[in-house]
Amino acid sequence: MVSLASKPSIPITTGSKPLLKTTMSGTIRKAQDADLDDDLEVPNPKRARVSFNPKVEEKVLEEYVAKGRSLESIRVEVKRAIEAHGKGDSEKYDSIKEVFAQTEGDEREDTGSNDEAKTYLLALTGYASLLNKDCNGLVKPILKCDWMGREEGFVKAYAQFLGNLVSAQGAYVGLVLGTLVDNFTGGMLPLLSLPSSANLDTVRVSSGRLPGCPDVSRDTLSSRVHFALRYLLRLVPSASATLSPILSTKFPFADESKRVHVTYINNLVRLLEYAPELKSDVFALITDRLVKIDVQMQVDLDDVDDEVAGAIVQGLAMNPADQEEEDDDDADDSDDSDAESINSDDESGDQAKRAKEIQESVEKMDAILDRLFAIYDPYFTDPNSIEAANMFETLLGHFANIILPTYRSRHTQFLLFHFAQKSEHLIDQFAGTCVQLAFQPGRPAVLRQSSAAYLASFVARGAHVEPQVVRTVFELIGSNLDHIRTENELTCRGPDLKKYGTFYAMTQALLYIFCFRWRDLIDSSEVFDDEDPTAFIGQDLVWTTGIKETLSRAIYSKLNPLKICSPPIVSEFAKIAHHLRFMYVYPLLETNKRIRLSQFSSAVGNGALRDSGNGASNDSWHQLDAYFPFDPYQLPVSKKWIEDDYVQWQGIPGLNKDESDDDSSGDEEEDEEDENAPEDDDTATDEEAED
Repeated sequence: MVSLASKPSIPITTGSKPLLKTTMSGTIRKAQDADLDDDLEVPNPKRARVSFNPKVEEKVLEEYVAKGRSLESIRVEVKRAIEAHGKGDSEKYDSIKEVFAQTEGDEREDTGSNDEAKTYLLALTGYASLLNKDCNGLVKPILKCDWMGREEGFVKAYAQFLGNLVSAQGAYVGLVLGTLVDNFTGGMLPLLSLPSSANLDTVRVSSGRLPGCPDVSRDTLSSRVHFALRYLLRLVPSASATLSPILSTKFPFADESKRVHVTYINNLVRLLEYAPELKSDVFALITDRLVKIDVQMQVDLDDVDDEVAGAIVQGLAMNPADQEEEDDDDADDSDDSDAESINSDDESGDQAKRAKEIQESVEKMDAILDRLFAIYDPYFTDPNSIEAANMFETLLGHFANIILPTYRSRHTQFLLFHFAQKSEHLIDQFAGTCVQLAFQPGRPAVLRQSSAAYLASFVARGAHVEPQVVRTVFELIGSNLDHIRTENELTCRGPDLKKYGTFYAMTQALLYIFCFRWRDLIDSSEVFDDEDPTAFIGQDLVWTTGIKETLSRAIYSKLNPLKICSPPIVSEFAKIAHHLRFMYVYPLLETNKRIRLSQFSSAVGNGALRDSGNGASNDSWHQLDAYFPFDPYQLPVSKKWIEDDYVQWQGIPGLNKDESDDDSSGDEEEDEEDENAPEDDDTATDEEAED
């Protein structure tokens, strides 16, 4: 466990090996190695749902005949057909294939075809050992047949056939498991989303309305898939090793609908009930795909103009998309109307289409996260339990290996934000992990900087983060800043993001924490009322020992962090620090306006000084982004999970009055700084204060 009490030099142990793996260890056992025939004897009553007795099935099937022939005669036919096929005579073999072939528009209402298929299926079960790779042409039609929508006896016979097949012919394990997992989406996948090389037959899902069979509900269809999977995994435990990469391969494409994604995830979670050994892989897979959707959604939102973005926001507000996915079994295509709240009649066709696609993406992200919050929540009913500790370790592994290395993940990380605040020791553990990742020597600079941003954002925004944690984190970062500064200040020629990126990221983290949690950094016994505009005016507050000195040394060092840190954050810090009599940095900001960062950048000209000419160089390329991972959460449905955990931006009483006084006296530093600041940053700005 990593906590704030741990020394930063200790390597992080969380996620010591990647959770995302293309394969799992293990091999498929052969039938003779596993004594699988014994597994098919009379089952224990407690396992009756996943075990079969062939003698019982035969007795039942004796009541049926296929075209006036007994089961025994069909067995003889099947064996001879397979043997003849091996010798090049496939006439009888092909006729058996036709029994299981799917026929479009087949309206046969009698039960004869169902009985015939079931009889041949049981006959083939007895000769599964003969179905080698040369019989692939027969096995595939059997796997593709509409088995889930048939009567229960057929479903059991089908599962038993699959069990015998994978036990006797290990080469079919992947094909069988993949065919079952194809049904995890709960319906036909949109063809437009498939690659041109895709086999359309592999995405066909069994119907619950088959001629000659009673209607079967969607829930029952899903249960039958898991019934077969559970049976196979108990019969061949090593099949889990093959199943793990299949789950990854079959995961819906990013542009699939909300319904498809949520249904697939629900089935993955249901799978874990009887295959707990896959828990680590499954949750890592979900997180990995969710992060990809998250990032692409942000890219799409950044690419559209303000009018389209406004329409999307308005559409989300009008349509919270909080309906249950399972409300209507017949509504397979209901996602087509998920984003109809954007009125395409009032916009150009392309613009409306683009807006609708983005809104669907946002709603999909929202629905998936809402489902994940609900999936993880029971594990933290008792945050002090071993169950909670184990699951939080899993989440920390996802954070270190998946979320943190992903550039600009926007919402996925709120799973950590929410569940870390379930208890003080989980807060300490997450903050400690961020400290370790930020300070650990040898880690890539970009990951250390990102870790500092996560740490600052969590401490600043976490409503349940206690003041003592805020002070501890502030002191830890400050101590590290002092170390970096003393190592580099003598040789430093000026501000350089490429060279001292970690130093600037940590300084910006402190500025951000100060803007949000300055009240927790006061070491005064006197309590001030935020609602009283005069409470802080003219007061010399007593601050926690060392924080003012640490920040002052960093800010006024040769590394000059206020020139590199994001202008909106620097501006906000300058206003608050001045108002609270903590620090007055406006003269330095004025001086920094005359510095061109390209003069010192080691990214250009190997760090040589350059003539800045007319100042055409854009300093924003040499400054930090105002990226803090726990900035306001905007997804309308899943937002409910973090509302009580979140610190909104609060204006400081009396600060606006001070700004007006400064303007009237001719102090224009802030106005000039705002002119140079990016307009699209939403970190700790007035925009949040309006909420």
